[in-house]
Amino acid sequence: MSAIAWTAAGSLVAWLWLLLCQGFFWRTDVRLPRRTEPDEWPSVCVVVPARDEAAVLPASLPSLLAQDYPGRAEVFLIDDGSSDGTGELARELARRQGGLPLTVDSPGEPPAGWTGKLWAVRHGIGLARARAPEYLLLTDADIAHAPDSLRELVAAAHTGGFDIVSQMARLRVESLWERLVVPAFVYFFAQLYPFRRIGRKGARTAAAAGGCVLLRAEAAERARIPDAIRHAVIDDVALARAVKRDGGHIWLGLAERVDSVRPYPRLSDLWRMVSRSAYAQLRHNPLVLAGTVAGLALVYLVPPVALVAGPAGGGTASAVVGGLAWLVMTGTYLPMLRYYRQPLWLAPLLPFTAFLYLLMTVDSAVQHYRGRGAAWKGRTYTRPDVVPDEG
Repeated sequence: MSAIAWTAAGSLVAWLWLLLCQGFFWRTDVRLPRRTEPDEWPSVCVVVPARDEAAVLPASLPSLLAQDYPGRAEVFLIDDGSSDGTGELARELARRQGGLPLTVDSPGEPPAGWTGKLWAVRHGIGLARARAPEYLLLTDADIAHAPDSLRELVAAAHTGGFDIVSQMARLRVESLWERLVVPAFVYFFAQLYPFRRIGRKGARTAAAAGGCVLLRAEAAERARIPDAIRHAVIDDVALARAVKRDGGHIWLGLAERVDSVRPYPRLSDLWRMVSRSAYAQLRHNPLVLAGTVAGLALVYLVPPVALVAGPAGGGTASAVVGGLAWLVMTGTYLPMLRYYRQPLWLAPLLPFTAFLYLLMTVDSAVQHYRGRGAAWKGRTYTRPDVVPDEG
């Protein structure tokens, strides 16, 4: 066999392992677990960090204020130094909408070592503690919730005894680039953090989706959230790890009626979203970067190259093995496309999308070594351990 054939065989083995041994990451049936309503509904405080969110707030905040929740609930929107009138708009929406009580406050500029989002979350949790809630719902300003979202989250946490119940909001997929990149983003996340393992007691895998995290207040205090993770690179994953490390029981799954309304119409918008924190995910380690690039190339790029280059080089074995690897890859991507209600012909294009992610990751490292830091909404984070997250 040729070198291409052996490389393709390695890719096929990798895909068979991913298919069967990586927590069945490709399945999309991990939804809110079985739940029964509590006899007495616990109190909940909703904390929404917001910086320059006037464009999306009219599509998201009313859904929070309109929550059909039988217990006591209150919303705290923390205006993180917005320049577009986010706080004023939030108050106006509350006056028009009614519903749950809304408090709008601002914490001022974050001190050194804090991201703006986590500093805002800290301020919101501080305000919420005066109400002594049993649960905190941490949700981003671009997330729209179905009317029974809070009710379902609390019922799931109550039934399963979870300290965290988190749902990965369904991201917007309307533009061509969103269709190509967004479902793959969730697919890759699930590959890194298989949802089935996250909810398993004793398993080391821990993650959450920052757009929708129901957190038991006692667990937050025990794990010193958010102070303990103020230097975290990816704050939602760090939050889940801190709670699980402290003995907490956590759960993460795909959302059914929790949606992000933030648009990413152009490739440049998606590029910034990914490259902003991609190298931070790799701990700013050039060796890990090199291994990641090699791994992405082997797993996602080798199969189509082997399929095309095999016959040209006179080696049918490489074409057959590469084609099989590409077929397995395509099959694992189909459930995510169905979940996002996208045409299935996008599945064979996953190698192209993976190549885009490879370039975004390399670009993230280049920006880091140029000393530009990670920029988000007018703030630049130059420390290697402080990278802005969505929100």
